[in-house]
Amino acid sequence: MSRRAWDGVLRAGTAFGLLVIVSAQANAGGFAVREQSPYGQGSSFAGIAAGGALSSMFWNPATMTQFQGIVSETAVSGIFPYASNTPTGGTLTGLGFPGATIDTPAGLVAGYTSYQFSPNLWLGMSINAPFGLSPNYPDFWAGRNYAGQTLLKTYNATPSIAWRINDWISVGAGVQIQYAKATLERGIGGTLGSQAILQGTGFAYGATAGITLTPTPTTTIGLGWRSALNQKIEGTLTSTTASALLPGSTFGSVTTTVDLPDIVSLGIRQVVDPRWTLLGTVEWTNWSRIGTSAVNQLNGQPATLLAGFGGGAVTIPFQYRDGWFFSGGAEYIWNERLTVRGGLAYEISPVSDQVRIPIVPDNNRFWASAGATWQVMRGMHFDLAYSHIWVQDPNINVTAGNPSFIPGLSYVGTVNAHVDIISAALVIRLDELDPAWKKPYMR
Repeated sequence: MSRRAWDGVLRAGTAFGLLVIVSAQANAGGFAVREQSPYGQGSSFAGIAAGGALSSMFWNPATMTQFQGIVSETAVSGIFPYASNTPTGGTLTGLGFPGATIDTPAGLVAGYTSYQFSPNLWLGMSINAPFGLSPNYPDFWAGRNYAGQTLLKTYNATPSIAWRINDWISVGAGVQIQYAKATLERGIGGTLGSQAILQGTGFAYGATAGITLTPTPTTTIGLGWRSALNQKIEGTLTSTTASALLPGSTFGSVTTTVDLPDIVSLGIRQVVDPRWTLLGTVEWTNWSRIGTSAVNQLNGQPATLLAGFGGGAVTIPFQYRDGWFFSGGAEYIWNERLTVRGGLAYEISPVSDQVRIPIVPDNNRFWASAGATWQVMRGMHFDLAYSHIWVQDPNINVTAGNPSFIPGLSYVGTVNAHVDIISAALVIRLDELDPAWKKPYMR
């Protein structure tokens, strides 16, 4: 293997090594994690599927053709969520159980490498955590039957290829390989210390594809697709309560499948003059396919639990609708070393009032973002970004009609939520730092 190829493998491996030691708090609709590009975050992801940064390949692999030579990007995000749950009624509220606040920071790392193999062919690799969830509620709170210690981590490796057909059209495709680890704990009734625990790991496989069009020298349009993933989880169903006290329960090995969504992103970059570029994005996420995840024993029969998960078959009833994301922004070249950008976005959450529970207290969101690119030297620059997200105050009404409702254990409350995100990326073009790395056709 050549020195250049080894470098791409080592950089991707380093990003993965960092990725597995952090967890992500979901900050897009549902429990998708949008913070995959500090460059894109700086404009609230306006125009990201049309390119501008190597990390655009997360949304559209065809954007790799915008970057000559050998390019590496490593991105780090600090996510600071806040969600204050105030119970307003329900069984445990009457027994004196309080509300709860979730404000634990989380970290996210993403890595990208592209290698221009020939004048019109690019190879790439990205490492990401596209879905995540880590709200940790205390045992002593009014919604303990619907949210406890919860963790979902996903790790995606996506080898990709892109082809420049001519000066105005490029196409790309990739393969998603996803590993997931999940833990879901919920209280059983009002007895402190009594919990049901569902945990497991699994793999899923999918694809990515995209196209970029440059109809004029000042206009770039990108359309990208990330396929649905059927994440099969194999693990165990256990309880902190003795099985003899929960007759009819089937503790032991179980399986379930979480049907993760397709994502389609449309982006545009329009250069207005030598300094100004306008940006726009429309994104659709097929969350309605997730439905309800049934938890089964290894013999194919439903796993059951007498209490805490509905008094019978164990299910995870997401029942989301499709999500939408709209953003607009602008980029300004301040001087030869500094570029600044900003953007606003509105996100329609897939979580409706009818299905919302405390684990994902999501609602429609407003984004405001600012960012910058600083050219350190030839072949090296930093991307920096900050976003604030206002979440429209969600109401939680887990009573009859909500698919998660456990008879006799209602939970009603309100949530005050917002999110702050700080991100940074180091981008290096290796063949500019060291001309010896250039291929013969690039000399």
